[in-house]
Amino acid sequence: MSVRAWIAVGSNLGDRAAFLGLARTALAETAGIRGMTAGVVEETAPLGGLDQPAYLNQMLRLETAIAPRILLHRCHEIERLAGRVRTSKWCSRTLDLDLVRYGDLLCDLPVLSLPHPGLRDRVFWAREIAALEMHG
Repeated sequence: MSVRAWIAVGSNLGDRAAFLGLARTALAETAGIRGMTAGVVEETAPLGGLDQPAYLNQMLRLETAIAPRILLHRCHEIERLAGRVRTSKWCSRTLDLDLVRYGDLLCDLPVLSLPHPGLRDRVFWAREIAALEMHG
């Protein structure tokens, strides 16, 4: 059985476009992901009020049989491949992958909240999800 999942990808350090490409490639090569559609790439201002470089962001729509916690773990593995180091919540990063939605699943666990609590505050995410849904 396949579920539609949404992953937001962002980068504001190094070769931002290459890091987004790395995320797309790594996810596409992941067993259990049967299809991926990528939204537009957009440059956005950083959140959190810190002085840091702008982000490149992209929304990905996946068809997957991977359970949500395992998919989140895979996202964290890909971040580490890109050299991401987690120091603080709003710090700059080579690569950030957020599991935004997983079908209609609602959950609020210490390690995973769905839909992602940031969905209501990130206009780019909502706009890209709507655009990708319009195109099937």
